[in-house]
Amino acid sequence: MNDYEKRVNQLMLEIFDHILVTEEKALSRGNFSDLSVAEMHTLEGIGLYDSKTMSETAAALEITTGTLTVAVDRLVRKGYVERRRDPRDRRVVRVRLTKKGKLAYRMHAKFHTLLVDRLTNPLDKDQQQILLATLERIARFVNEQYKHYTDPAETATEVKSKNNQVRAITGGQENA
Repeated sequence: MNDYEKRVNQLMLEIFDHILVTEEKALSRGNFSDLSVAEMHTLEGIGLYDSKTMSETAAALEITTGTLTVAVDRLVRKGYVERRRDPRDRRVVRVRLTKKGKLAYRMHAKFHTLLVDRLTNPLDKDQQQILLATLERIARFVNEQYKHYTDPAETATEVKSKNNQVRAITGGQENA
């Protein structure tokens, strides 16, 4: 890695780490110190207004329903979420934020709004557009990498491709 690449890498890691730590510290010092960042993001996944099924929420958060169940159990005990059976289909479980959950959601949204405002307000319009375009490019790249490493179909295709490469190199004798 050249000096430029090292600096870009260092800045990306620093920004990522510092945002996470800042978010954790802000939570731990506020009115919702009993929430972890992961739990706060679960509240965001559930959403502010309508109830959602556990499956919808898990899909939005890109986690399993089992993982969500554990998180929702904790959030119900803490009074942030309520869980109810769907009246039309008793097999379906719906979740929604309680009043306390909505307040936590709104406070966390305000944290992010202030973070963005403090970052972008000192910039003029041209600098804001450059920042936005750069972040969009970074987001596209990271999303592509994310999909590449998390898409089961792509992973299966990679395994088949590697197996075909091994067969081609070994003449069909994979244990050679």
